[in-house]
Amino acid sequence: MSSALDRLKKLTSKISSYETSRKENLEILKDLYREIGITKKVDDFVSLFDFKAINLSGVSLASENLGEIKDGKYLQILAIEYDKEAVVKNKNISLGYFGRVENVDTKLKNKIVEFVIRYRFEKSFMTLEHYNDMLEILTKND
Repeated sequence: MSSALDRLKKLTSKISSYETSRKENLEILKDLYREIGITKKVDDFVSLFDFKAINLSGVSLASENLGEIKDGKYLQILAIEYDKEAVVKNKNISLGYFGRVENVDTKLKNKIVEFVIRYRFEKSFMTLEHYNDMLEILTKND
């Protein structure tokens, strides 16, 4: 019986840790949103999450070489907008253009990478909540 209780305690601790991380992440994400100038393209922070995804060109987001620049490329934050009514469903929108990646200040580049990772972190929570809500609806209909 105590092993089940221990597992429950570990799970509760992990969930609490994720919620704390999520709150901290959102605060830092808001600061980065303002600091790197995304406000010029998206005037309301919450509207960021209307995009299907946010990607980055010119810098790697792969964990094995995170933040590594791609010489000769341009550093740009790209948002993917989805319109199910349009002929072309997905549309890329530039949220920030910073020029040739090798000329961008390293601190700024790192903040841009951090912004995209933190956005994806929050977006994953929102996706998780969405599917959890869908499962609740499904189980209520049984």
